[in-house]
Amino acid sequence: MKIAIEDNQRTSFDNLNATRVIATTVGVLFGFAGFNHGFFEFLQGNKPADGLFIAAIGEAQRFWVLGTEDAFTIIPNFLITGVLSMALGIAIVIWSIWFLPTKHGPTVFLGLFILLFLFGGGIGQLAFFIPAWAFATRMNKPLNWWRKVLPQRSWPFLSKLWPITLTLATAIMLVGLEMAIFGYFPGLTEPETIQNRALLLVLASAILYIVSFVAGIGHELKRQQVHVGFVA
Repeated sequence: MKIAIEDNQRTSFDNLNATRVIATTVGVLFGFAGFNHGFFEFLQGNKPADGLFIAAIGEAQRFWVLGTEDAFTIIPNFLITGVLSMALGIAIVIWSIWFLPTKHGPTVFLGLFILLFLFGGGIGQLAFFIPAWAFATRMNKPLNWWRKVLPQRSWPFLSKLWPITLTLATAIMLVGLEMAIFGYFPGLTEPETIQNRALLLVLASAILYIVSFVAGIGHELKRQQVHVGFVA
């Protein structure tokens, strides 16, 4: 009875599957980022790409001098690359929200992101979707290795930490993406300064996502512990 009462007093965050929420957030964010690359590539029209490495935003569509949004593509055509990037970006968003927890969900998630990278969806996403995929493979798993690595006394703290770091990481990444595309940040005017600041924000976001992954594991360990205690 005592355990049941304590379970009712838990917050909504306590009941969430942190592994799924964090991986889904990364998938949705970078799915939209890939769509964004594809949209600007599509705007460049039916013309040949300048090699494997391209500027997703052409000169005619550029908002500032360094706002090129570099990408990699194996398709030597901007129009086709753009269409494929947009289609894959949408597919990743849909898959991340509805199908990631399925049996082959993480594998398809990884495959879609690899295709997005190959078809002009952006280069920087590599630092994000690979950890997100690895994290997603741990959904609903016993987490025995992590149980040995993370001290049990840290689980309550990590359980409260992951929503904070996830929110910060996503907000910072959105600001960094805005700066990369539009070149705007209050108080900054020099292009090189804006670009460096945007890169720092992207790096900070990557670090915070890693912290979120680890904290999410701590949350899941705590959630498993409470579930076992309730059943008992």
